[in-house]
Amino acid sequence: MWYLEIDSPVGPLRLAADAAGLRRIDFLPAAGQPAAPAGWVRSATALLPVAAQLEAYFDGSLRAFSLPLAPEGTPFQQRVWSGLCEIPYGETISYGQLAARLGNPKACRAVGLANGRNPLPIVVPCHRVIGQNGSLVGYGGGLPIKEKLLALERRHRG
Repeated sequence: MWYLEIDSPVGPLRLAADAAGLRRIDFLPAAGQPAAPAGWVRSATALLPVAAQLEAYFDGSLRAFSLPLAPEGTPFQQRVWSGLCEIPYGETISYGQLAARLGNPKACRAVGLANGRNPLPIVVPCHRVIGQNGSLVGYGGGLPIKEKLLALERRHRG
């Protein structure tokens, strides 16, 4: 596994990929970052396209990522993550709406769990899923980061 740590407007990120594609994006603490797992190799070259697209996303010039993705998950999680990628830039939907789009309107809790296990936040835009009442709920990077991502997209959507 190759990895690269980058700074971003939402804090430090660790990107991880292999020959199949991007595997993980992890939010790191601002200080005292944990070491990469044993056996991972730092490679700016391998992750340069990911870093470049993230930079373009954060500056508002990229609205859809075009990277080889290889997240590991169950078939249901994979369906949910694919559904997340269909939510347009700058828009939000509820967990119930996403469940309905996936053909099972009663599966909103299962959709929420799969959303929470998304290993590719930002690129697979789980931040675009909100509560039924419009509130911001749950985000692996914390609600302040979810709020920043949604605000960035609203600002650049125009």
